[in-house]
Amino acid sequence: MSRPNILIIMVDQLNGTLFPDGPADWLHAPHLKALAAHSARFANNYTSSPLCAPARASFMAGQLPSRTQVYDNAAEYVSSIPTYAHHLRRAGYYTALSGKMHFVGPDQLHGFEERLTTDIYPADFGWTPDYRKPGERIDWWYHNLGSVTDAGVAEITNQMEYDDEVAFLANQKLYHLSRDRDNPAARPWALTVSFTHPHDPYVARRKYWDLYEGCAHLEPEVGPLAEESQDPHSKRLIHSCDYQNFNVTDEDIRRSRQAYFANISYIDDKVGELIDTLTRTRMLDDTFILFCSDHGDMLGERGLWFKMNFFEGSARVPLMVAGPGVTPALHAAPVSNLDVAPTLCDLVGISMDEIMPWTDGESLKPLMEGATRTSPVLLEYAAEGSISPLVCIREGKWKYTHCMLDPDQLFDLETDPLELTNLAEDPDFEEVVALFRSKREARWDMGGFDAAVRESQARRWVVYEALRNGAYYPWDHQPLQKASERYMRNHMDLNVLEETKRYPRGE
Repeated sequence: MSRPNILIIMVDQLNGTLFPDGPADWLHAPHLKALAAHSARFANNYTSSPLCAPARASFMAGQLPSRTQVYDNAAEYVSSIPTYAHHLRRAGYYTALSGKMHFVGPDQLHGFEERLTTDIYPADFGWTPDYRKPGERIDWWYHNLGSVTDAGVAEITNQMEYDDEVAFLANQKLYHLSRDRDNPAARPWALTVSFTHPHDPYVARRKYWDLYEGCAHLEPEVGPLAEESQDPHSKRLIHSCDYQNFNVTDEDIRRSRQAYFANISYIDDKVGELIDTLTRTRMLDDTFILFCSDHGDMLGERGLWFKMNFFEGSARVPLMVAGPGVTPALHAAPVSNLDVAPTLCDLVGISMDEIMPWTDGESLKPLMEGATRTSPVLLEYAAEGSISPLVCIREGKWKYTHCMLDPDQLFDLETDPLELTNLAEDPDFEEVVALFRSKREARWDMGGFDAAVRESQARRWVVYEALRNGAYYPWDHQPLQKASERYMRNHMDLNVLEETKRYPRGE
């Protein structure tokens, strides 16, 4: 019997607090709500690292950044790291990617047999931070608050153009795959469709913007905090995002959040198109669908924007899984995007003995079938806005954060879901903090982690400056279009062509 197909729908910077049990009731997201009704839903799922490239490398491999060495948005993802695309392809799957995965380095496939688009972000070392220059702002690529002050309506942007293409080519690929269903030699497929919305800039098409006029959620629950109330890492993020050079008004905040919500609805339409194509080509019932995001967005909570920290808005992300044999249910246990790679393999019957040596995650299939999950969720961050690596442990009701240069943080998410009270210095929680410190010391050598990040950054600065001097050969993926093998050509039999390119066949 053929293994089921897999459709992975990944979005960018989608705040998981907006998905308490599928999309929040007030979001205009009918297709995602319909998917949620058929899905195992993970309310407390976390990124491995709240930044695009490290989060995505970890997502694909199921390995923490300290293991992949993809510490930031310009760290090379080496070809020898097994990803879910490798595992599935090794098991006989056709693997393809339409959209963003922010691979850095000359390997732009990492197990995918085919990429339908180029990436939206650069593949070289140009976005390398530098711990040797703490507090330096690299203005040409660091986030700034222009995304907030310029929020509004547009009918086309760089990112809309990209995601429109991602969706078109993904649907086209689904049609191509449907034509092979009658072929006994056809392989099962795993298609990853990765959009860049609702990632900033906060700009949306009018049809989606208007859905949120008068929305009751356009203001943060926790407004900007006084600087003295911010933790040291948040203060660094405020500086790295160039806050002092922007006058962010209350109206800017509301417009940014309105555009962000609107772009969730834009993505919802893309999801609806993909599921509609699966339905009309009769592949839906034999396909697992996994919906996820790489990291979240603070959306002005605490006065913070974008990601790059371990607060819930930045680190918590949606995860929903639907498909053959999946029981729709809400799962509250903390889980991780690190679990996606082993879960996909487990769902289609690949032996976990083949997968577990290569992942820091664990399959969610037992949890989906009623087992209890007790293992902690681990997170790391070592990119812009930091000056030494940060690590986090999310276990039970607790979230513990550590950086060698900062005071520890401990939050009780049951009684303090907005993370306003740091319990790390409270004598009543001394034993809890001691327990988490012992777990952190057993898992991480923070001095070694810091040294590895610094060495990686320093190496890349040398290589980048060399490669940009003289002739430049880009690593960016250049999709191959075999125009002479498409549509009708003189080496083809028109009768055969029209029959084979039609699905369903003539009835």
